[in-house]
Amino acid sequence: MDTYTIRLAEPRDLGAVNELLRQVLLVHHNGRPDLFNAVGKKYTDAEILDIFADPQTPVFVYEEGGEVLGYAFCMLQHQGSGSLRTLDTLYLDDLCVMEHARGRHIGRKLFEYVKDFARRKGCYNVTLHVWECNPGARAFYESLGLAPQYTSMELVL
Repeated sequence: MDTYTIRLAEPRDLGAVNELLRQVLLVHHNGRPDLFNAVGKKYTDAEILDIFADPQTPVFVYEEGGEVLGYAFCMLQHQGSGSLRTLDTLYLDDLCVMEHARGRHIGRKLFEYVKDFARRKGCYNVTLHVWECNPGARAFYESLGLAPQYTSMELVL
């Protein structure tokens, strides 16, 4: 029987969140070294703590046996101007599971939690971006029922 908790991130989770951010950075760097550095931080510690404290940017952590094994960075967004209908969206900015814990359906549990949270908040949809250099992530999200909403294209010069 699984004994885990999914909860809002707290300042005590900063170390684990930084490690997960490092793992995400390496995946992106390996796929697109022309865009992503091999080392660095997406956010400073102070920025992460500000994100944790903001109810518009909830970060959920998956904890098991006192260890944070995954996270989901989210943003509540409101759209509605011009030709777009007015609606609320939960944007999933980042979802990562510790490398040593992958394959245990932690990512799926986190996503289901995020989806339920979005429903409770009255969101119309959950959106995210996935890099083409990360086919495993794309397959994972497709297995959860997500489908492309639009395609962003580039021409590297």
